[in-house]
Amino acid sequence: MKNRREKGQQQHPGPAAIVFGFDRATDEQSLCLFLQRFADKELLDVLLPRLEDNEISATVDSLTGIMRKHLSEKEYHRLFLAE
Repeated sequence: MKNRREKGQQQHPGPAAIVFGFDRATDEQSLCLFLQRFADKELLDVLLPRLEDNEISATVDSLTGIMRKHLSEKEYHRLFLAE
């Protein structure tokens, strides 16, 4: 069944739990859920082929810029590159 989770997989709240503007903690939780949903393989399999080259570059530039601003080089290597 498509909606059944494998044993041991964590189930995340649905999109209704994604709300912004109440307070910082809710915004952080919502952004986390939003990014997890955005990174879903099925979504990306549909979305990525439809992106224009400049949209791919802009997305990568934006995300790497955020990491560069808020992570040390050591954190970047450990957390993002898993080194």
